[in-house]
Formats: sequence, C-alpha cells, structure tokens
Amino acid sequence: MRLVIASCLLLCGLAWAQENGPPPQEPKSVTVPATIDHNRVVIDADILLPSNSWQSIHAWVDNGNPDLYLSRRMATLLGLTVTCGDQECSAPPPKQIAIGGMLISLTDLKVAKIPLRPVNAAAVLAPGMNVEINLPASVLRHYDVLIDFPGHKFSIGLPGTIQFHGSSGKVLVNAENGLIQVPSKIENKKYNLALDVGSCISFLGEDVFDPLQTAHPDWPHMTGALGSANMWGAEAETKWKIMRIDRIQYGPLFLTDVALVALPKTVQDFFQKRAGVSTAGLLGSNIFLNYRVGLDYAHATVYFDIGKTSEFPEFDVVGLVLRPDTDGGYTIISVADFEGKPSVQGVQAGDHLEAVNGIPVHAVTMGQLWGMLGGIPGQERRLTIERGGKQFTVAAKVQHFLGEVPDEKDSKRNR
Repeated sequence: MRLVIASCLLLCGLAWAQENGPPPQEPKSVTVPATIDHNRVVIDADILLPSNSWQSIHAWVDNGNPDLYLSRRMATLLGLTVTCGDQECSAPPPKQIAIGGMLISLTDLKVAKIPLRPVNAAAVLAPGMNVEINLPASVLRHYDVLIDFPGHKFSIGLPGTIQFHGSSGKVLVNAENGLIQVPSKIENKKYNLALDVGSCISFLGEDVFDPLQTAHPDWPHMTGALGSANMWGAEAETKWKIMRIDRIQYGPLFLTDVALVALPKTVQDFFQKRAGVSTAGLLGSNIFLNYRVGLDYAHATVYFDIGKTSEFPEFDVVGLVLRPDTDGGYTIISVADFEGKPSVQGVQAGDHLEAVNGIPVHAVTMGQLWGMLGGIPGQERRLTIERGGKQFTVAAKVQHFLGEVPDEKDSKRNR
C-alpha cells in the first residue's frame, strides 16, 4: 500500500510539473517600495495567520533596536498568548514575516514586546506611526540590507545577494543583537556613533555635546523638539537641546551642519550597555535622506552611496512641539521661542491641534503632520485649535529654526 501511494504521489507530481513547470522558488533577495515617513522607513509586509491566510501589514525598518515589537491587534490576530505588566505586554513571537514574497525568519527571537494601548488604539505600535511590527537589528543582522532613501526602496537578501555601491567603511557589529557602531571623529577626537535608520533624528551624549556648545557658541542651537526632532511627544522633548555641529567624520563620510539632540547620560548609558561597546550617540535617518545606505552585516561593512544633493529644511516649520495621542489626535505640549519670543501667539500647552489650513489632522502620521507644518519661512499656516471644548483659529508662520545668521554663513564660506 505504501508503495502504491508513493508511486501515485510521484506520478501526480511529475504530471503537475509537466503541465505547470517546477514549483516557484523563494527569492533570495527582494526590493520593495518604501515610504519615508517622519524620516522613518516603512514597508509593506505579510504575516501568516492561524487560518493559514496571509495578512498584509506595515512594518518599520528599525535597525537601531534589537527588540521585536508588535501591535496588540496583530498579537490578537495571530492568536498569541499575551502577558501584561505595568509598562508593556509580551508574547511569543511569530515564526516569520514575508517581504516581497521572501520569508524572513523570526525564530531567533524569544519574545515579542507589545505596548500597552487602549482598545481603540490596539492597532497602533507607536503613536504617530502607521505600523504594526518593526524589523529589529536582531533580525536584520542575518541578511544584506539596502535602504534607498532617494528612491524610496528597501532591499533585503541572503548574505552576498545584494550588490553594494558607494563609499564603504568597517564598523563594529554586536554579534548578539546586530547593533552597529561606526568609528567617527569630531574635532579630531575619536568616538563610536551608532547607525540607526529607525530614528528620525540624531543624538550626541551630553558629555560631548555640552563642551562643543560652550566652545562654539556660533553653531546654531535651540531648545525644543521641532520637526524631525519631535520623536514621540514625550514631555522631555520640550527641553531638548539641539545643535548643528560643523563637521563630523562618520566612517567614510565627511558630514557638515549635522543636527543632533543632546542625549542625557542615563539614556546614553542604556544605549552603551545595549551596544556592548563605548558609544557617544547615534546618527539617525535625518542624516541619510540623500543616500542609499547598505548594511553588509556578514562583513561588518556599511556603504553610503550618494543619490542626490538636495537640502532638507527639516527645521523650517511652525514652532510647535506635539504629542501624538493614542486616539489619533495631537496635543500641543510646548511652543518654541524664535528670536526671544514665542513663535506662535495665542496657543498654549495642553491645546489640541485639530486642523492645519482646514485639513483635519486626526489619524495622520507625524511625518504627514510635519509636512503640513513645514514650508518656506514666512508662509502662513491657519491652525484650528481646541481648548476646553471650544475651537478657534490661530495664524502661525513657518520660521527658519536652527539656522545661521547671514554673517555666520559668510564667515564659514571664507574659512
């Protein structure tokens, strides 16, 4: 009987192959479209449900974080057993995710973290983002990765399957979690700076940031997280110190006018412990919007291929610091000063931003909202504000934050 069944299966398989050709092979590398939203890389992916059907989701390329995160909705759809504590929930991770038809294994991971969310925000991995899963460094380290910021494309493949171009440099890769540290120089002093395309802004430890600011009072600086620096809307962002550093050597790159946020020592210590080596901070994707960034984990090498030379006015915005709320709305948590005065009159902390130029902002992403609040300095934006159940309109101007005065620009050209 077994011989008969085996013979039948063999003959049936041969007949299928003759009629349809050999079964399709899983690709060894894929390239998919990417959305650059608030400088973060978001791609479409698929995940296998218990019903054996595939569910399409949005995934966040998060190579600066070793931990896997899922939305609560995704955990429910997958039928995962969720355990919650005071700060967050956790569950066993799914086995795999598919990107462009290529299966990406998640079996190395022991746990998936799930943020605590109200029921009406269960599909939100992080407020202000439209994603339900991240792709952490601990997963990406097994592959070749190429992020094409100018082309809005993302490529992933087995080691050796992606052809990298551009300037290259050796880096330090944590073998356990895939975090990358790039040997760097600031004013001829050596530092390690992480490479984190999952971060919308760059950071530098206060022990380096503060002496530089003291030594260079002419370097543009400000207080308050506007534009790309407005990450999550934490209360601390209202006091964040931001500065443009004149020059950084970052592996093979020589970068100028680099905007960085001062990183508190407690947070820097956390990053350093996770990295496993000394680190002074990180460069986020705000630095790389003109580049194709290649991550060759197998050979501990990164590639930077210039794609265009546009300048991104990331701080030409209306001067509000915002918090994305779990219900999809936005709360104003601070108004930044411009030339010694509040940059927006008639608005106060705790107000809710309802619309910009008549366009509702409920459920838009942080990237979409800052696109609405950005523009050419001097342009006006009509803000619909809600306070105490009543709405009113405020006229606000786009300002050139974190910019140099003309004579400072001229002095730099003459150096």
